[in-house]
Amino acid sequence: MSATDASVSCWVLYLLECHGGTYYAGITNNLAKRLQAHQEGRGARYTRARRPRRLLGYREFADRSEASKAEWAIKQLPRRSKLAFLRVREEVAHDR
Repeated sequence: MSATDASVSCWVLYLLECHGGTYYAGITNNLAKRLQAHQEGRGARYTRARRPRRLLGYREFADRSEASKAEWAIKQLPRRSKLAFLRVREEVAHDR
């Protein structure tokens, strides 16, 4: 899975693993550009202090509203459930 796979015309929820093993979730409409910003220290304050190590996963949404709702939902989950949330979202998308 690469950052260039996500379409620029949609909104994306993504999950990063940062230094120290922490997770960071965010949304964007250009995943490749946003990941580059995180790597260069121009992303979120959290990732400026704890640089991303790898992209754990992402899911596409039709609009910003849906991506924002999913971001809120994933941030409410315990760490062990975050990757499962991304897998569930993928299964739901395939059922449509």
